[in-house]
Amino acid sequence: MTDPVAWSSGRLRFFRRPFHEYRLRDRVALSQMPLFVTTCLTAFLVWVFFPQGMGNPFFVAFLVSQLVLMASCYLVPWERLPYTSFLAIPVLDFVSIGLGREGGLESLTSIGLLAVLPVIWLCASGYYPRLALWLAFLAPLAILWAPLLIKGTFTAQDFARTLLLPVITLGIGVSVSVLTLSMMRQQRELEEKDAQLQANLRTSQRQESLLNTVLDTAHLGVLAVDADGHDVLMNRKQRANHVLASPKDNPDPNESQLLVFGPDRKTLVPVEDRPVRRAVLGETFTDYLVWLGDGMEQRAFVTTARAMKDPDGKFAGSVIAFSDVTDLVNALSAKDDFVSSVSHEFRTPLTSILGYVEILLADDQAESDREMLEIIRRNSERLLTLVSDLLASRNGQLIVTPHTVDVAELVRASVSSALPKAAVAGVVLAAETPDKLEAHVDGARISQVLDNLVSNAIKYSPDGGNVLVSLAQEDGHLACSVSDTGMGMTAEDTSEVFAKFFRTSNVRRTAIPGVGLGLPISKAIVEAHGGTIEVDSQLGKGTTFTFRVPV
Repeated sequence: MTDPVAWSSGRLRFFRRPFHEYRLRDRVALSQMPLFVTTCLTAFLVWVFFPQGMGNPFFVAFLVSQLVLMASCYLVPWERLPYTSFLAIPVLDFVSIGLGREGGLESLTSIGLLAVLPVIWLCASGYYPRLALWLAFLAPLAILWAPLLIKGTFTAQDFARTLLLPVITLGIGVSVSVLTLSMMRQQRELEEKDAQLQANLRTSQRQESLLNTVLDTAHLGVLAVDADGHDVLMNRKQRANHVLASPKDNPDPNESQLLVFGPDRKTLVPVEDRPVRRAVLGETFTDYLVWLGDGMEQRAFVTTARAMKDPDGKFAGSVIAFSDVTDLVNALSAKDDFVSSVSHEFRTPLTSILGYVEILLADDQAESDREMLEIIRRNSERLLTLVSDLLASRNGQLIVTPHTVDVAELVRASVSSALPKAAVAGVVLAAETPDKLEAHVDGARISQVLDNLVSNAIKYSPDGGNVLVSLAQEDGHLACSVSDTGMGMTAEDTSEVFAKFFRTSNVRRTAIPGVGLGLPISKAIVEAHGGTIEVDSQLGKGTTFTFRVPV
């Protein structure tokens, strides 16, 4: 048996569909339905109150014709006929209504008002609008005048009295036509907009497919999150990274459960310091190193995040890129191990050489021999200093012993010791410092930084110029700048200047001596104090190094 509830809901869905989505047969039947239902009600009224009317042949013809027309709506294959052929139904309705009015006796002459329904159908169809308006007036007029003309018993007043209905149907026809034309224009506009939206949708889908293909091809993990931290986009590589960082016994971990370690590969990074969490909080960062996973599968990644803004400038999410640098980190570690091993191997013989030189210098030596021994000692000490620098660069972080120091005096001492070298190079060296500026720092290490920066400023001003060392206190920090008017650097060289063993192409061409360790060691010293060091340079115009440490 058919479920009545399901049947009723199916019927409701049928009538709720937009009219233009029905089949042509259904649309024709629905257009005829109001007149057919009204005809059935009229027949019922006649049968109840005017039973003698049911025997009138004209009224019976009216009922039969309406039944035939209703059946024709379903039985005629309108789809195979010329498209507007279904408009024959409302035209025949006028003839049927004329028969009904003639057979409805005097008490039911208002049957002629049913002509309003085919008028509405014709005018609402949108086809042949002028002809429809003519029919809206002439067809009802014919329904009223035809009986008078056939009987031959009429007066001018009879014709005048019957003009009201055609005028009313004409007015209704005009109103329906105007509304229909307006709705058709709106429908065309909507269809055009829909077509445009569909085209935009297809374009968007193609772009999305292209973006997904590009992201899946890239050897970078890319993750996009919204302002609430929900994943918006994750490419194939990042999905693999997520699996790598997931604990073995937890296939769907949250951010706090992922295996994210710091540079030592053993300490879990706090949740608030993890790349995704920092990005969700709106931070922007570059080359933040973390290790994902554990054991032999552990991999190193540098992460970069950029915030997204909505049209109002509010934070709308962030995009985080994960770049696998495991091979690079391992290579750097191997290089550092090599440097450390070689440095240790150098230190032992150098220490022995210096010891024997000191013994020889303690004895009475000829003046020429003493001079040669001094040269040996000086160069051995230089080599030992270089070895110490190599070991310091291997460790990365230096141990500092802060105590209260007059940094202004350290600056003046560094400048004073470099004056002879500056004079030889034709460089004017000057210092701008307060009379006294005390800070809690490691005096020996800060002096090492100053000597490195001043020495570089003089060395990289081969054609002379000016070098200025300035010291000031800013917001609880001491700020020291070393500026020169020398050869300067390109933006690309500036970004690499603190890398170990890095030397600019311009310096290599001019054969200025150096091994590229002074600046990395200076950076390590400043960072060990909790400070920062930065560089500002323009090729051919000079360079300024500025370091800041807490007072």
